[in-house]
Amino acid sequence: MSDAPAQAAQDPNAPVFSIEKIYLKDLSVENPNAPQSYLWREAPTVEIGLDQEVTSIEDGFHNVNLKLTVTATIADKTMFLVEAAMSGIFQIRNVPAQELQPLLGVHCPNIIFPYGREVISDAVSRMGYPAIYLQPINFEAIYQARIQAQLEQAAATKQ
Repeated sequence: MSDAPAQAAQDPNAPVFSIEKIYLKDLSVENPNAPQSYLWREAPTVEIGLDQEVTSIEDGFHNVNLKLTVTATIADKTMFLVEAAMSGIFQIRNVPAQELQPLLGVHCPNIIFPYGREVISDAVSRMGYPAIYLQPINFEAIYQARIQAQLEQAAATKQ
């Protein structure tokens, strides 16, 4: 892993945030109805799924994984399915606890997402279909919704 920024060497209590590695953890491509699907003339319905997982690797190092799933269907037939798990290892030290979760839930996914979007687009075009360009995702809104759901669940449990 890389060294912490120079400022941390000067002040061991200074906040540290660094990208250690961005990597493709898993890629699955399915083209179940080829070659017939290349003759279909209807526009497919495209569904996009997103799942996010954060794990602590060791002291100060965190792994953030984004699983992107793109499924294209026509009627009840799958045209293609692409699933990419794009991950990043981040070193985060000396950050207040209340700021750590937003960093892991919003900032890190914003860094990883463009790489996952590129993998999905490349995989779809390599299958012979027009490339899929995923729109940017508002990870802050997703994070806020998750926090709100947790608060509502905790309130319902207390009643």
